[in-house]
Amino acid sequence: MEMGKTIDPNFYAILEELQVIQFVLVELNLYLDTHPNDIEAIEQFNLFEEMRKNTAEKFEKKFGPLFNFGLSTSGVPWQWVEQPWPWQV
Repeated sequence: MEMGKTIDPNFYAILEELQVIQFVLVELNLYLDTHPNDIEAIEQFNLFEEMRKNTAEKFEKKFGPLFNFGLSTSGVPWQWVEQPWPWQV
């Protein structure tokens, strides 16, 4: 990413939405570790996992890959250099 390049405000909005969803998933995962038969919690987990997939897909279509090592695809040219580095976000 070029220094001084402005970042679309939607980048931060969608990224924050994804972070919130992932936080909920971590909390539900921890809860389900001790309450594995809680059907309502499992349904919530599955709902938020679907939300995570959709939000990640929305982000990647607009801004490029979120994950490396085969977890996200890249367009041409290689999109990793287009993203802000973690310390730039």
